[in-house]
Amino acid sequence: MTEYFLQAFIYLTAAVIAVPLANKLGLGSILGYLIAGVVIGPIIGLVGSETNTIQHFAEFGVVMMLFLVGLELEPKMLWAMRNRLLGLGGLQVVGTILAVMACATYAGYGLSTALTIGLIFSLSSTAIVLQTLSEKRLNKTHAGKNAFSVLLFQDIAVIPMLAFIPLLALPELVEKAQAAVSSMSEQHEQLSLVASLPGWAYAIVLVLAIGAVVLGGHYLSRPLFRMVADSGVREISIAAALMLVIGIAALMSLVGISPALGTFLAGVVLANSEFKHELESNIGPFKGLLLGLFFITVGAGIDFSVLFADFSEIILMTSGVMLIKGIVLYLLALIFRIKGSDRWLFALSLAQAGEFGFVLLSFSVQQHVLPAELAQTLSIVVALSMFLTPGLFILFEKVIFPRFQKKTNQRAQDNIDEVGCVVIAGIGRFGQVVNRLLISNGIKTVVLDHQASQVDSIRKINTKAYYGDATRPALLTTAGIAQASLFVVAIDNRESSVALVKYLHHTYPKLNIVARAFDRGHGHLLKEAGADIVESETHHSALEVGAASLRLLGYSDDFVSKRKSTYKRVEKEASKRLYAQWLTESEGERFSNDFLNLFMRYEERLKQAMAEDFEVQTANEAYKSETESTSSSEYNKHNK
Repeated sequence: MTEYFLQAFIYLTAAVIAVPLANKLGLGSILGYLIAGVVIGPIIGLVGSETNTIQHFAEFGVVMMLFLVGLELEPKMLWAMRNRLLGLGGLQVVGTILAVMACATYAGYGLSTALTIGLIFSLSSTAIVLQTLSEKRLNKTHAGKNAFSVLLFQDIAVIPMLAFIPLLALPELVEKAQAAVSSMSEQHEQLSLVASLPGWAYAIVLVLAIGAVVLGGHYLSRPLFRMVADSGVREISIAAALMLVIGIAALMSLVGISPALGTFLAGVVLANSEFKHELESNIGPFKGLLLGLFFITVGAGIDFSVLFADFSEIILMTSGVMLIKGIVLYLLALIFRIKGSDRWLFALSLAQAGEFGFVLLSFSVQQHVLPAELAQTLSIVVALSMFLTPGLFILFEKVIFPRFQKKTNQRAQDNIDEVGCVVIAGIGRFGQVVNRLLISNGIKTVVLDHQASQVDSIRKINTKAYYGDATRPALLTTAGIAQASLFVVAIDNRESSVALVKYLHHTYPKLNIVARAFDRGHGHLLKEAGADIVESETHHSALEVGAASLRLLGYSDDFVSKRKSTYKRVEKEASKRLYAQWLTESEGERFSNDFLNLFMRYEERLKQAMAEDFEVQTANEAYKSETESTSSSEYNKHNK
């Protein structure tokens, strides 16, 4: 028992240290887990032979991940992506198999072995790609959606691959099969419900199993989770969620279907369930921990002795596999019209081998298709390609994407053919709201933005905007700044917005300037630069949310309205005093202890003002109630 505690402590310590450091360095959590595994495995040697066993357990994190992915997809959404799923995904798998098979045959491998290698390397890492896309908020991009379609098809393709691989068995390997592998095969056969069934019966069992998942998920899960929810016991709710996922995974394994595919299907069935979010919150932490553990075992499982023994060959194979997959993916991106930086993101994100490659390698050895020595070398290639994947995302993020942004913005500035009484710099979410309000009231505006893609997007919804850098005086002159009455600064760059306000205030002293501030400090800088009105981008929306919260808590509209007025009055008073204090400080000490103490005093002043208003309101209500009561009494006497 002590050994298990020590092993758990080692894995958790490695994750707790490595992942925050990797995130701080901008490497991402996946690379942090992989580095942690390499350190505690091949480098220090704190973990060893148990790594493979733990990896099989940790692979359940992939199963949970696909269940959660399925929860986000309604069946009609899945049907809508059928073209990408079958076309893009199918062509990627077939194209990669043929390309890798051709290279393996050229390298001297037999046809059967080459085809098996092609099957293994045609798969990409669902765990790494989806996790990284989600972390970097790229999963909603065009490339992210297409990558998901390919990954989903790959996971489905594992099933026919597992059925096909035994047909490629080599007679010479059958004779050399190890007793341990044979006993393992027997054990798997004992745990299979379809091992000795004829083809027609096997097909019926598969249909029944999938039908059980669909019908059970639709009709039986709701009463079950409703009963669990009524119990009010949090642990049972978590246990029920785990029972559902583990039960489906076990059923799929017993009938020879990928557990990941089965749980994904269950997730899709439950996508419209009222218990969807409860399932997500219960399964999410387990998924994250198991995926992290899986990535650590991948790093710990790299056998450096095998790597260094055939270093050049393994590095050549790894780079070759990633290059082949990248080329195939890039060509498919061209065919399916994936444009710009999305094309590179799509190709780079899926260029690695995947975790199901380990499953196919193990199965290929058991079925006497690949020799154990070759399988060990290929497993190093799979692990290395997965290890290098976060680096490809960093390459895209730091090198490729900025170049596309720069290239997009290198076009000539638009010719501004009109003038207006209001010029707006920046047509993001903030600038759009301002512009719509002014236009709807018949006010002529000229909108400028330095992001060409943003200008093009806005034009698609019939909003006129011009591409150009509003901080350039020549462009402002063309935009009719001399005739304008008002200038709205809504650009995203803090320094540029302050510099622009300073220039406008100095050059056009009669021009009214309204500026968007990111926070209080930025607002002070804008006010000092000469802005007439400075508004925080979150101030009013946050105040409205606070007011709505009070109403939902049972307070009356009159009460809430008065509290809002009090808050605005105190905030306005505080803003003037804080700005005055801020001006007296030197530039390096503008948020000194004096400033912070003044800020905290105004927090107390706000509480005091609210309490005073409450007392006044209570007294007024009491007086009103007493007056109404007296009037009613006198009225009754008069009538008598």
